[in-house]
Amino acid sequence: MKIQHIAARLALIAAGCATLNGCLSSTPVWDRTYGNSVRAVTAMQTLNPNASANEDPVAGVDGTAATAAQQNYGKSFLTPPPPVNVLTIGVGSSNSSGN
Repeated sequence: MKIQHIAARLALIAAGCATLNGCLSSTPVWDRTYGNSVRAVTAMQTLNPNASANEDPVAGVDGTAATAAQQNYGKSFLTPPPPVNVLTIGVGSSNSSGN
């Protein structure tokens, strides 16, 4: 008798799960909009999406200055700035006149 109750309960649970499975949706809204947030953020961070089509040369910086700026930028990663001692901030400035 006890086995029959367990089998009936299992059958009832299986029928309930099968019935509830018909109520589930397959997230059509999420699937349709998948990736839109990444595309929107990328578009917001792009200043000029047609910049690659512009064939005008850059005005205002000559080649020598641009090369020097690029080399200085690269060198800044080779020798990082010295660490700042946070304990000495404000020490030695006893001038109360605001200068």
